[in-house]
Formats: sequence, structure tokens, C-alpha cells
Amino acid sequence: MDVNGKTALVTGGTDGIGLALARALRAKGCRVIVCGRDPGRLAAAHAEGMEAIAADLATEAGCDKIVDVVRQWPIDILVNNAGAGATYDIAESVDLNTVDQCIALNLTAPIHLITRLITGLRARPEAMIVNVTSGLAIAPNKGSPVYCATKAGLRGFTMALRAQLADTRVHVMEVLPPVVDTQLTASQTRKKMPVNECARQILVAIEANRAEANIGMTKLLSVVHNIAPVIARRLMLRY
Repeated sequence: MDVNGKTALVTGGTDGIGLALARALRAKGCRVIVCGRDPGRLAAAHAEGMEAIAADLATEAGCDKIVDVVRQWPIDILVNNAGAGATYDIAESVDLNTVDQCIALNLTAPIHLITRLITGLRARPEAMIVNVTSGLAIAPNKGSPVYCATKAGLRGFTMALRAQLADTRVHVMEVLPPVVDTQLTASQTRKKMPVNECARQILVAIEANRAEANIGMTKLLSVVHNIAPVIARRLMLRY
């Protein structure tokens, strides 16, 4: 896809991978709408020339607001990037409200937005849905089972959606990043991919109309999983 002249909505686009991708899209001539919850980050994105919408996509009201915005500015590209983690250790106290918010933001919101915006996307001459999952959608780790479950769920949904839209003008792509240097991974000490490099590789995949973009070390994980899925799962569960 040539993104020049297109309009893109990037959820979670005021920080991390979303902001880096939004900037990369703008640099290629794409009009960008971002959404988030932090007023300061929203103001900063607006100052850079993006349309910035305050919306909490873990809530029905937040999804409603985004749908209303897209009625004003029809989009060609929907990037479902917004996501959050949830601490979950069954041996300790679990905050189920945080768990529910993680599921709502990471899995429910993308499904709702796609379902409610698909008519408009299908009306465009060319359109794309980009769902950002994770290498953990291929093989989970021990420390974040709820996050892994949401990303695996979104991966399965993306594959089925791609098949349903195969004969339409709407291209469906899944992005599987590795550990990227963002606020979400701030507490992790392992090697992380620079966020701008992750965004660059995602943009290359968008422009190439790829069905699946394994970014960085996720490429190796995908290869190992295809050859020996049991080994891949055992390795990641220790990660």
C-alpha cells in the first residue's frame, strides 16, 4: 500500500510503538489520527500535526467516541495497537479488575472497532487493518499469562478475519513485535528493540502488503515454532 494521501487511525498512538508508527506514517504523507488517555501526550501529538482523540478503549464509551470520529474523517488504515499488561500470579492475590481491563483493551476493543468500522473500510478504494499482537501470541511466557492469552486470541481472530476478507479491498495484516523499548517494558532488563526500528519495519510491511510481519527476534521464534512448536513453547515459558 502506498500510504501517501491515506488516512490512518492508530490506537495507543501517543506513546511507544504507536507514536513511532504514527510519526513514520506522517513522514510518508499519511494523515494520522491517534487516540490515548494522557492529556499531555495527546497535546504533544496534536502539536506534531496529528488529530489526537482522548478515548479509553477499555470502555464502551471510548470505542463509541472513536467510531464517531471516523464518521467525520473516513480512514483507509486501522492500526489496532493499544495494549496493556496485567500482573497475574495464581499463587498471589490477583486483581481481576486489572485482568478485565487488559482483556478489554487488548482483545475486545480491536474486535469491536473492526466490526463497527468495516463498512467504511470496505467502501474505500484500498484499505488495511493492522493488528499488533506479539511474539507471545506464538508461544506464551510464564510471567504474563493474561497478556499472552489476549495476544493469542487477537492472532486467531486476525487469521480468520483475513480469510473472510480475502476477496475484498481490505487487506488484513498481523504485526508480531519482540520486546521493544517502551514504557510497557521499562521494568525489563533484557535486550530490547529500539522503538523507531520497530516502527520502521512495520511501515515496510504495510507498504509491502504483507499478511504477517514478524519483527526482530520474533522472526527466529516463528521459524523455531514452525519446525518444533514444543521446543518453542518450552523456551518461551522460561523467558
